[in-house]
Amino acid sequence: MSDTTTVSDAAPNQLNEADIVAQADKAAETLLNVKSAIGKVIYGQTDVVEQALTTVLAGGHGLLVGVPGLAKTKLVDTMGVVLGLDARRIQFTPDLMPSDILGSEVLEQGDDGSRNFRFIKGPIFGQLLMADEINRASPRTQSALLQAMQEYHVTIAGERFDLPAPFHVLATQNPLEQEGTYPLPEAQLDRFLMQIDVLYPELDAERQILLETTGSRDAIPKAVLTPESLIEMQTLVRNIPVGEKIVDAILALVRAARPEGNDEDGLTRHVAWGPGPRAGQALMLTCRARALLDGRLAPSMDDVAALAGPVLQHRMAVTFAARADGITVRKLISDLVGTHL
Repeated sequence: MSDTTTVSDAAPNQLNEADIVAQADKAAETLLNVKSAIGKVIYGQTDVVEQALTTVLAGGHGLLVGVPGLAKTKLVDTMGVVLGLDARRIQFTPDLMPSDILGSEVLEQGDDGSRNFRFIKGPIFGQLLMADEINRASPRTQSALLQAMQEYHVTIAGERFDLPAPFHVLATQNPLEQEGTYPLPEAQLDRFLMQIDVLYPELDAERQILLETTGSRDAIPKAVLTPESLIEMQTLVRNIPVGEKIVDAILALVRAARPEGNDEDGLTRHVAWGPGPRAGQALMLTCRARALLDGRLAPSMDDVAALAGPVLQHRMAVTFAARADGITVRKLISDLVGTHL
């Protein structure tokens, strides 16, 4: 099969080539305005903004990992306004209960004396939910949220309540302070499309932060998209063609990251457990979304290389011996990318 042959996975609405080109051109211009609007509020976090937008365009959820004070909360609030979504925030604490997230039934008495249960929806019934410090809640509460992330509905007293569309969760974690936390199990981490590392800003960006955020006026984001237009873009992402060469590269990279993968390069011996097929699906979708975000009609090898870290790092682990030798998951992924792409 030639390199120009393309494959396309199942999409909710199949588009023809002319429709894809027309919609992609329109979406690229709109997304440029989206990035510009977010950039007026969030300074010096270009990669983080790009990865967060890629996550939402691909229809998934993201895990933001970074120390306090790096504008993670502000990023989610700003994205909610710019994307036109109903954004909500939950501060996770050890005493948080599932009903605090999902909602609960209350007993009400009518004017005629009759009594009925009425379901009061919790904060999860928003379109963009920030789960702040998700690892501080108990496993029971984490599971309630993560199940809703996977199923896109909640069940209360045997009755199903669908979540609004679109629905996305951007959760945060502090990588430093782990006392009193409940680390997410590997199976639950796999439900996040990407792990987005939020690093310290560069010098010029931090200078801009000091000047822009300590004055008498704060930058106020403005809406650029609507929920309906975002859903159209998410459908477009799933219709963007992917070259056979890119598919082969994704397969080679994901399979090489497993303990039983190709060991010709000697890197597999460092892997304790590796990514499953969901990682390949995530990489395929995010590469398409990143291409659209950059105004391109098809993903490239650069997209695979750029997104390999965020997509794979929370879906694999290195062995104890590798950690003792100073080998981290990110370094291992970088070596795998250099070998297989």
